[in-house]
Amino acid sequence: MNLKEAMDIIWENRKYKTADPKEAVSHLNEEVAESLKALLRGEIAKAKRELEDAFSCILIALKVLGIDPEEAIMRQVNQMKQRQEKLMIFKKDKVEIYVNGVYKGGWSIGSEEDIREAEKIAKEFGCNILYENNN
Repeated sequence: MNLKEAMDIIWENRKYKTADPKEAVSHLNEEVAESLKALLRGEIAKAKRELEDAFSCILIALKVLGIDPEEAIMRQVNQMKQRQEKLMIFKKDKVEIYVNGVYKGGWSIGSEEDIREAEKIAKEFGCNILYENNN
């Protein structure tokens, strides 16, 4: 069964009838929240069931919003492939930032506190970190 067929079958057999995108997305949100609550309680089987319910809800929400699921997947794959590679290089006395191999900027570091703060910034912005040892 392909994704469009699955979406149509789920649409025909859905528990609630709506054409309101806010209601459809709200229902999806509830199912995801229930799955998370079950995980937090250690109820793995229930979390899986709730997540499967959420999967149906996402297909319903896509249909309500007029989104082709296969095209949405392709857009997401393309977007993921185009993600920027961010790198923060720690040198002896400075930090440099590169995006997709292009130098974008940097600043001087002079203490352990400066290094810790730069590491915190790198983590916050999703940068890979490279330490160059320049003695």
